[in-house]
Amino acid sequence: MDKKPELKTPTKHDLKKFTQLLWSTNISKSLIAIGLTGSIITTLTQLLIPLATQQFIDGIELDFFTPWMIASIVGIFILQVLFSGFSNYILYKIGQHVVAGLRDFLWNKIIKLPVSFFDRYASGEIVSRLTNDTSIVQNLISSFFPQFISGVLSITGVFFILIIMDWQMTLVMLTAVPLALALTRPLGKRMAKVSREMQDETAQFSGKVQQTVAEIRLMKSSTAESAEKEKGERNINKLYRIGLKEGKYIAIIGPLIYTLMMGVMVFVIGYGGVRVARGDITTGELVAFLLYLFQIIFPITTFMNFFMQIQKAAGATERITQILDEKEEEKREGKSVSIDNLPIKFENVSFSYQENKEVIKQISFISHPGEKIAFAGPSGGGKSTLFALLEQFYTPDSGRIYVGDTPINEISLQSWRSQIGYVSQENAMMSGTIKENLCYGLPDTEQPAEERLWEVLEMAYVKTFIEQLPSKLEEEIGERGAKLSGGQRQRINIARAFLRDPKILMMDEATASLDSQSEKIVSQALNKLMKGRTTFVIAHRLSTIVDADKILFIEEGQLTGMGSHEELYEKHTLYQLFANQQLSKD
Repeated sequence: MDKKPELKTPTKHDLKKFTQLLWSTNISKSLIAIGLTGSIITTLTQLLIPLATQQFIDGIELDFFTPWMIASIVGIFILQVLFSGFSNYILYKIGQHVVAGLRDFLWNKIIKLPVSFFDRYASGEIVSRLTNDTSIVQNLISSFFPQFISGVLSITGVFFILIIMDWQMTLVMLTAVPLALALTRPLGKRMAKVSREMQDETAQFSGKVQQTVAEIRLMKSSTAESAEKEKGERNINKLYRIGLKEGKYIAIIGPLIYTLMMGVMVFVIGYGGVRVARGDITTGELVAFLLYLFQIIFPITTFMNFFMQIQKAAGATERITQILDEKEEEKREGKSVSIDNLPIKFENVSFSYQENKEVIKQISFISHPGEKIAFAGPSGGGKSTLFALLEQFYTPDSGRIYVGDTPINEISLQSWRSQIGYVSQENAMMSGTIKENLCYGLPDTEQPAEERLWEVLEMAYVKTFIEQLPSKLEEEIGERGAKLSGGQRQRINIARAFLRDPKILMMDEATASLDSQSEKIVSQALNKLMKGRTTFVIAHRLSTIVDADKILFIEEGQLTGMGSHEELYEKHTLYQLFANQQLSKD
């Protein structure tokens, strides 16, 4: 098992990357200015409250209790509430804007990444980065950042006022600062490390949960509930233990800071009482000093949370930037070539997923327009990889693929893929309605009329079934088409291919997972779809490809035989063995 990388406290470089990422979302500088102005006014009104209280108390002693004083105090409180609410909303809006920008960046990046990226990362992990990691940044910007700004302004203002009011008591109070740092800094570092560990484990757990839920039918059919229960409990217990560790540090840091601040307060009250008795300060001034001390205590406690959260956010930023730094699928704005009546040629094509492990080795062949080309051979030989190269999910390490005389890599990806119809054995569907699945990928300007949809459904032998559904084309089919049978999903996929009128048709074991009745209907639809089109077929069952114009037999990435069924049966020993095993049963 690979050793997990050691968790580290974010460096200045990490925090710089975090700041750069935030600014890249085009935060409105005017909104920031408005939010900070609101925070400054809020802080000023908060700073006036103790002074007003001082005047109130000293006014009672001096028989200076007037309606104007009461109105002033009430007015200050109202202003503080209004400006505090306004500035917090503006800063919250900035936070939401940042997170929306980050998610927009990530989503646009993810859908532009090559297939090779998704070979390396589990879907659950990618989703976790898009949701959980951006939520951490959201919490920092929307919740902790406003408190931090208000706290900094408040502490700065309070400090200057306290120096002016009574520098001696202020110095007494400040002696607690180095003591607080000495006690809490080591604990804070450890807690930041535990928080990052919790963050990583939560992301992994989310990914595993998503994977299990996505394959719930596999779990049920494999009676794997007990195994999944145990794995889930192990992960939950791991999160529980990390959470307890995090709670332990919180339990220590909180009371430490509270006790320290209460000690300072008691000392200030005692020392202040002596100064009141001596006539150095008034009772109102002592009360005001204590109120200012309260205004310092709350920000200090929130600072600890803020710095822990910023370290979490730096960790989340690291994972977000990993995706943003990934190389996108090459966006080729090459030629728009119509591939009607053009041959497709593989010329000495080799490819490897990993260095020095070729899965396709020096394969060359040519398909003429309208031909049916079949790929046969043992599992794992490289047939699906040839399809992936033809779709341009991957680029050959050496050799070239041509359409006519044009190398495939000189054709626009949009132009190329829009002319290919792909029907796989997984009969992939998106959650939503039948209509949405039929039109999936078509721009709004090219949405077909409903009559055309019914036409292609009839061509795919699925019209009658859909007409019997309560909502017909607007019928919801569930996640991955769970409410439909395999044959129904496959026929809707074929109808989708009819709708696009592809020049090239690619079929990967298109009837392999169907029962005999469904296979017969789907085969009829496929035969209709193949007519007049260049067709590439992957099939383990030779009975589905004996009529192919050309069969390519692939073994361990090499083309070991090519020809019609009769030619291969005569010349290729392994193909003959396959045919004897399969066709005799049929």
